[in-house]
Amino acid sequence: MDQLEAMKILLQVVRTGGFSAASKQSGIPLATVSRKVNELEKHLGTRLLTRTTRKVALTDTGATYAASARRILEEVDDAERVAAGEFHAPRGDLVLTAPLLFGRLHILPMVTAFLATYPQINIRLLLSDRNLHLVDDHIDMAVRIGPLPDSSLVATRVGSMRTVVCASPKLLAAHGEPKSPEKLVTFPCVSFDPLSPSSTWAFQRKDRKEINTVPIEPRLSVSTAEAAVWAAIQGVGATRVLHYQCADALRQRSLRTILTAFELEPLPIHLLHAGRGTLPSKMRLFLDFAAASLREQLSAR
Repeated sequence: MDQLEAMKILLQVVRTGGFSAASKQSGIPLATVSRKVNELEKHLGTRLLTRTTRKVALTDTGATYAASARRILEEVDDAERVAAGEFHAPRGDLVLTAPLLFGRLHILPMVTAFLATYPQINIRLLLSDRNLHLVDDHIDMAVRIGPLPDSSLVATRVGSMRTVVCASPKLLAAHGEPKSPEKLVTFPCVSFDPLSPSSTWAFQRKDRKEINTVPIEPRLSVSTAEAAVWAAIQGVGATRVLHYQCADALRQRSLRTILTAFELEPLPIHLLHAGRGTLPSKMRLFLDFAAASLREQLSAR
């Protein structure tokens, strides 16, 4: 059995979602695709895929093996290019994910510059406020904002992000500016539910470690930051979002930050990738490029 060929076929099945699709895309007969995957499973002594009439999916063992197989094939490709004298012309595909608005504001411009620098690398950028699973969703690198859970993923810190409370000048003129978090109890508020799902906002004095929570009675609760910022600009209430989510409104002075002396510690921002071995050159180049670009962007805020 040609194990590298079997790995490539397995990954093709996973990418396309089925044996027939993998056969059509690769030009390999369907019977050969099925036989190669079966031989690989027999060789490993474990089931890599679960098969139904509608689709195939990786088992837990299969997901771990597929991630390793992808890394091995990339390293083989790198080695072949080095031997052929092509080390300085990296090529291949990368799949990235980032939060929706942060990705549009910070990641997309950086990716555009990277593609111009490395014309033989292609990137698929998945913008989603849901944290996608790197292995299960076949993602090479992710941007994460906030504390990281313990995991086998490798993290590179690139900056931090403030959590701010902001309000429109007309709302502050009508109600006065709250000088302490406790004043929010009777102040009109707009709740961005994913950031503060329990209708309480957390604060921390700069000279103290303890975190205090303040209950709010939101006049409006919304599920997206864009909606919260828009409502705040209209004067519905003060809102609490991440700084980048209201940065344009702050620059245009349609919103002002308040209670800055009580902000929580800024949230860390990381680039994450799986695996601790030698990175394929396309990954290593992107990581270096992205880390430098994001650190410059985030430090300039």
